[in-house]
Amino acid sequence: MRRQVSIKDVASEAGVSASTVSYVLNENPNVTISAETRERVLSAARELNYVPNQAARTLGSSRVMGMTESKLIGIVIPQTEPEHYGARLMFSNPFYSSFLSALELPIRSAGYHLIVSGTNPGQSYFEIVRSRALDGVIILGMYPSDDEEEYISFNVPTVLVDCYGCDGRFFYGVNTDDYKGGYLATRHLLERGHRKIALVTGQLKENGVNVLRYRGYCDALEEFGVRPDSSLVFAGYVGFEYGAEAAREMAANMNNISAVFATSDITAIGVMNGFRANGISIPKDVSLIGFDDIEYASTCYPPLTTIRQNIEEKGKRAAGLILAAISNRNLPRVKEIIGLELIERATVRSLV
Repeated sequence: MRRQVSIKDVASEAGVSASTVSYVLNENPNVTISAETRERVLSAARELNYVPNQAARTLGSSRVMGMTESKLIGIVIPQTEPEHYGARLMFSNPFYSSFLSALELPIRSAGYHLIVSGTNPGQSYFEIVRSRALDGVIILGMYPSDDEEEYISFNVPTVLVDCYGCDGRFFYGVNTDDYKGGYLATRHLLERGHRKIALVTGQLKENGVNVLRYRGYCDALEEFGVRPDSSLVFAGYVGFEYGAEAAREMAANMNNISAVFATSDITAIGVMNGFRANGISIPKDVSLIGFDDIEYASTCYPPLTTIRQNIEEKGKRAAGLILAAISNRNLPRVKEIIGLELIERATVRSLV
């Protein structure tokens, strides 16, 4: 069966961006396109026998034409970890339930309905929303991809949460200073005399949350004259099971490790259990610090020292931004930063 010609195929043939093709084909009145470029796009579309996707036209052009709102806002939560780890991102990490609860209430109170969808590793975010006439889209944890051009061309208000490396001219953003959080967590351990500090994290992808926290970890070590050691970095996936797995691996060869920074609380709690199963006590034998301050952080034993990023505030800010952007299509693009706070509990022991 022959593959349907896409907007990207037309863009490639015409030597322009996908967004330019969309502007031409949808006759977007808010964008000026030269006559030469317009003719090149139309010629490429005719040459390739391009047939517009009607669902995509509904999603992108209905707002331009002033059609009725759908009262639907989509939240896309990509599964960024490899499937073979068995990570059930939305269901295994309480971060997401806290974020969604804070996000949903103001959206519902404003008369909108929230549609929640995940994606598989490598699946296009665009596939999730292109067939639904959404009034706005919130994407959590997107990495730069080819989808960016599609979202821009659709001209639908989009808020990116915990996303880096995307074009800030077209999207609204809500972020935590993840680099600073990694730095603060590691510095807290260093100030208490720890020098052999392991890192347990998810995949270290460029422009991702984990790699920013990793860079903060490395810079704090170097500030204290400690050279980062790749053998102390355990990068798997964000989850309880991987935390326990990393702890078992460390327990087999402690190599003088005195502290662990886990880049999420759910991973840190897994580390705690993995050490306990191998007869290693926290904080007597190894100190531990997490990141997020999920509800379990204060109720596990011992209570977890962590970096609080105020998950509820992040959800409320994202909801506020998407609602404001829907009501005012000329709202300037902004990126809001949620503050961080070190929460000291009982899992870090001082060596000095």
